[in-house]
Amino acid sequence: MLDKSFDPRAVEGRWYERWESAGWFAARAGDGRPPYCIQLPPPNVTGTLHMGHAFQQTLMDALIRYHRMRGFSANWVMGTDHAGIATQIVVERQLEEEGRTRHDLGREKFVERVWQWKKRSGDTITRQMRRLGASGDWSNEYFTMDPKMSRAVTEVFVRLYEEGLIYRGKRLVNWDPVLGTAVSDLEVDTEEEDGRIWEIRYPGEGFGVSVATTRPETMLGDVAVAVNPKDDRYTRLTGKKVVLPLTGRAIPVIADEYVDPGFGTGCVKITPAHDFNDYAVAQRHALPMIPILTLEAKVTGGTPYDGLDRFAARERVLADLKKANLLVSEKPYKLRVPRSGRTGVIVEPMLTDQWFVKMDGMAKRGLEAVAKGDVEFFPEHWVSTYNHWLENIQDWCISRQLWWGHQIPAWYDEEGNVFVGRSESEIIQKYKPKGRLRRDEDVLDTWFSSQLVPFSSLGWPEKTPELEAYLPSSVLVTGFDIIFFWVARMIMASLHFTGKVPFRHVYINAIVRDAEGEKMSKSKGNTLDPIDLIDGIGFEELLSKSTQGLLKAEHRRKAEKYVRGHFPDGIPAFGADALRFTFASLASFARTLNFDLGRCEGYRNFCNKLWNATRFVLMNTEGKDCGRDESAPVELSAWDRWIISTLQRTEKEAEDGFVGYRFDNVAGAIYRFIWDEYCDWYVEVAKEQLKSEKPEIQRGTRRTLVRVLEAALRLAHPIIPFITEELWQRIAPLAGKPGDTIMLAPYPKSQPEKIDEAAEREITLAKEVVNAGRNLRSEMKVPPKDRILFYMTAEPSAATAIAVNSLARASELRVVKDLPRSESPVAIVGPHRLMAHIEVDSEAERERLGREIARLEGEIAKAKTKLGNASFVERAPAHVVQQERDRLAGFEAALAKLRPQLEKLAARA
Repeated sequence: MLDKSFDPRAVEGRWYERWESAGWFAARAGDGRPPYCIQLPPPNVTGTLHMGHAFQQTLMDALIRYHRMRGFSANWVMGTDHAGIATQIVVERQLEEEGRTRHDLGREKFVERVWQWKKRSGDTITRQMRRLGASGDWSNEYFTMDPKMSRAVTEVFVRLYEEGLIYRGKRLVNWDPVLGTAVSDLEVDTEEEDGRIWEIRYPGEGFGVSVATTRPETMLGDVAVAVNPKDDRYTRLTGKKVVLPLTGRAIPVIADEYVDPGFGTGCVKITPAHDFNDYAVAQRHALPMIPILTLEAKVTGGTPYDGLDRFAARERVLADLKKANLLVSEKPYKLRVPRSGRTGVIVEPMLTDQWFVKMDGMAKRGLEAVAKGDVEFFPEHWVSTYNHWLENIQDWCISRQLWWGHQIPAWYDEEGNVFVGRSESEIIQKYKPKGRLRRDEDVLDTWFSSQLVPFSSLGWPEKTPELEAYLPSSVLVTGFDIIFFWVARMIMASLHFTGKVPFRHVYINAIVRDAEGEKMSKSKGNTLDPIDLIDGIGFEELLSKSTQGLLKAEHRRKAEKYVRGHFPDGIPAFGADALRFTFASLASFARTLNFDLGRCEGYRNFCNKLWNATRFVLMNTEGKDCGRDESAPVELSAWDRWIISTLQRTEKEAEDGFVGYRFDNVAGAIYRFIWDEYCDWYVEVAKEQLKSEKPEIQRGTRRTLVRVLEAALRLAHPIIPFITEELWQRIAPLAGKPGDTIMLAPYPKSQPEKIDEAAEREITLAKEVVNAGRNLRSEMKVPPKDRILFYMTAEPSAATAIAVNSLARASELRVVKDLPRSESPVAIVGPHRLMAHIEVDSEAERERLGREIARLEGEIAKAKTKLGNASFVERAPAHVVQQERDRLAGFEAALAKLRPQLEKLAARA
């Protein structure tokens, strides 16, 4: 017998271990089944999974399980990313706590230390993914610095270099002076902050100009003053020279469209070595570049300010300008400040020697692939974001001044010549360099190796069966914030090296926010650990966990306030299935989703409801005739035929949801069918049908109970895998569909021939009658346990009669031509007038009838509006339109019968 209550922890641990040990997650290329593949966006080995990971992975796992059940060779490629900067920071902070730096260890020992950290953190992440139910092919799991992955990275770098697409040059990059490395745009957080703006006078011969700047210290590297060529105030000054204050150096006044005449004075300083826009201006006008900051962001260049930190230099420069009477004004100003997402320090545009990839040609192919439909975005509107980035692409800085990562395969000889190759021995043999070789110390940007994952994880550069079968993969599930940094680069790299797109579809999932719509942040205290939602966590432990690692007292206070306000009792255990169902139900095409624990509680109740319904079915079917013998007579009632018909529509709705990546629609269809239709209606009526004296009716009911439930479990499995597996093992044999596991059973497919519109209409009326009876009971305050006498005009169908007896708690249902003279409440449903025969208060009944008449009038107005909408009538399925017309006719008929009742009671008053 099934346990009395559902214990998620026991079920989850037992089944996941069995699934994985049996090898049911593994995919085999060339096994005759159509391929279906998803590449997991590899999580960084820097800690634990967050809610965004759990959300994404739930959707991917649902797709994989769905297609596995559909008969595909479903390959979910699992892996983790070395995450260069993020991982190096974690380990450096560990060393800092020990009073050491990476330089104390040296590069080799430091890298060994990072590998040790990777082992611990990577295992934690994959263990958490298993707890969530991820059915990926763990037997082929990769790490982006595995030997096979590293080989692919080297091969790509060498080929691009040999094709002239990789070069080394001195260009402006984002520079983190604390980390001492270039960083990507994705690692820079630009937010508005309060700052200052200064006007400085630059004197000229017989004239002078005032420039507005938010960074006066960088004026030491100015090479020009720029004005807009259409600005009449300064046209006469173009080509003349002014003196750069504090240096005595003469610089030209130039005209460039970049200058906004409405900003400040209309004159701007041009500092190309420390500003991206100024760098572009300098290139257009062939101006020199004068770096005035070291890589540690200290002033250099032979000035009186050399050695000062950039912000200390700012104070000195301002003081000296004031003394020289050249500081015109100082005002408050809102600044867009770029800060490193890793260290929080202000990022400095810095002119450094770096490795770059030329992107123009590859970007063109990337744009064409999406334009032709080789890659489709869901939702489609994200195509414009993709196109915008690729149409404005710049060469990509791929080098990082770190120790952890793929070291660039370039070597320098004693004369400074650079050689690129797959190994030092290859270079010596091929190029015969002069003297001893020194390898480039830089490593590659993490995105460089990540862009190769769609094909490197499948064995490229070898021609493997996996590469042939699973490239392109079927869909990429990812967030909108990395459409350019990862999605676009994968498309470009895959096209360049394999001639194929990396994936057919890109599903852009929403960003998970807290219940109030706030971005989840450790400093706000509103982050949630998905494992805590699965297992539960007490208040004290949650409070400690939420404040751990927060260095600022302000952040600790904020986190503590959030936890006390939102989780005063901690977080209860919801189980993996309830969490997954919550994620699926929230997965619309919206940009963000608000995660509310109330939804988890609701779906935990859903799991319990499914468990209890299954327990009832087992108690009434195990060891009994469930209609598996096709020669034995079976009689299906209208309720049996209705639930079978409704199942077909639900199966179609679920299929459409999976095809269109509307996981919310899939979850909604399954929820409504299991909770509303099967549990709340069919199971309750089945209790009465099982009491029938006719064996064929009992047999039909038991057969319908087990077959529909078995199909519903398969229908729900991709979203709630654990509970469905546990219950399916008990139900499937009764339905004549035993098997090793539900995950390899076929996914239900709608059979339109089993749709029974006559039964649907009959049950719709029966449900309306039952609801009317329940409303009468409720308004008359009849206790739920009490049975009462109902009168009904017009002979009810068998379906209606059994439903009124069982669900409206009728002690007796008397069918009469005319209702008895009584002030008992009456409801009108279709052809029926239904009376709850109890002594009533005339005044209360008049009020009730008034409310019912008002309700019907409202329903009539809504139905008329809907049917008056040409778009609805033309586009909606015919049966839906007809159903709405039938509803309108029913409302109007009911209203016509209720008004005389009210008039009758009013006459008696």
